[in-house]
Amino acid sequence: MATDYDAPRKSEDESESIEALKERVPDKMSGSIDVEDSDNPGGFDLPGADLSDVELDVVVLPPQEDEFTCVSCFLVKHRSQLDHEEKLGPICKECAA
Repeated sequence: MATDYDAPRKSEDESESIEALKERVPDKMSGSIDVEDSDNPGGFDLPGADLSDVELDVVVLPPQEDEFTCVSCFLVKHRSQLDHEEKLGPICKECAA
């Protein structure tokens, strides 16, 4: 929002009191506590929690023809990231630097 610094300012008697502002805006938080966080509705898991009954749906694809696994960082990368091949296997540009 733009502010016009050349406009005359309100005097003290023209400005609203804090009580008048409180009456105009309803207090949404009075008497209620938000127990559940909307960003994390399931709560959070503590380290060491038993997650043996939780199933994960993950699809693992085999390495594609245009991909390689770096022998230094063990990440699967595109062939455009290949720096060179060593005796042990391919090295990516980040690990070669």
